[in-house]
Amino acid sequence: MDSALYRRGERVETNCAPHDYETLRAGVQEPGDFVWLGLYMPSEREFADVAAAFHLHPLAVEDAVKAHQRPKLERYEDSLFLVLKTLWYVDEDDAVETGEINIFLGSDFVVTVRHGRGARLAPARHLLEQQQHALSQGPSSAVYAVADHVVDGYLAVVRELTADVDEVETSVFSPRRTSDSARIYTLKREIAEVRRAVIPLRDPIRRFALGEVPGIDPDIEPFFRDVLDHLNQAAEVVDSLESLLSSAFDAHLAQVTVQQNDDMRKISAWVAIAAVPTAVTGFFGQNLPYPGFGAEGGFIGSSIMIIVGAALLYWLFRARNWL
Repeated sequence: MDSALYRRGERVETNCAPHDYETLRAGVQEPGDFVWLGLYMPSEREFADVAAAFHLHPLAVEDAVKAHQRPKLERYEDSLFLVLKTLWYVDEDDAVETGEINIFLGSDFVVTVRHGRGARLAPARHLLEQQQHALSQGPSSAVYAVADHVVDGYLAVVRELTADVDEVETSVFSPRRTSDSARIYTLKREIAEVRRAVIPLRDPIRRFALGEVPGIDPDIEPFFRDVLDHLNQAAEVVDSLESLLSSAFDAHLAQVTVQQNDDMRKISAWVAIAAVPTAVTGFFGQNLPYPGFGAEGGFIGSSIMIIVGAALLYWLFRARNWL
């Protein structure tokens, strides 16, 4: 996708073909010079030339080509291998989509391998090129730029999830009847996806920030501390959102139970009201003879008993909020 040689915090023009990796790396002449090579979903055959030019470890190469790795930091001989998960949010589906970035870090090179549609690295590269002081710290600055860009993406996804969780809470506690269980389950699943990206990355970034990783320039460590702070913020919000959704789901189940009880009370009340004419007419033998049978006021008397009894029950049930 892009390749560049950096010297003293500035991008240097190179006179080589895009896939001439040996010549590109040979342009490193002064201390602090480094190459940043960016690739997008390379095949095993395409990546073989890169691995040969930069002497990458076969196990790390296999992980980078096949992808689907968990966030991790590994050291192979004279290079580091870092895996980050990228996240972006699809609001109409309440879905968190994931990608992956693999970073190879050596003394004079950074190779980034991106999988998935999200988290383009061009903005991170352009932003870093505007920070000459950070860029002059060597290839460690490129790792910082990528990590910072990815973690900013986490914060954006977390903000979207927070808005959706707020909507669910409002819906659950609204007076109208809602069916929120499916959306709650979807959001819990997406939050679990975010956790799988955020939580494992905390240890590698912490090690960068504390200077525990050989090959990371000490001057770049304060930048990693800023990334770690943002990453911890995302992790804390994810934990709180998961707790809120669990509480909202419990409240939703309680609301459903209450609504079902209300429905049963209403049904029972109407059954009791309907039983009044049945009881009156049934007591006198299936409507005949009714009270005062053969007399002019008999039918009127039975009707009054039915109406008064039903009205009395209706008033009683209304007073107790059963209807």
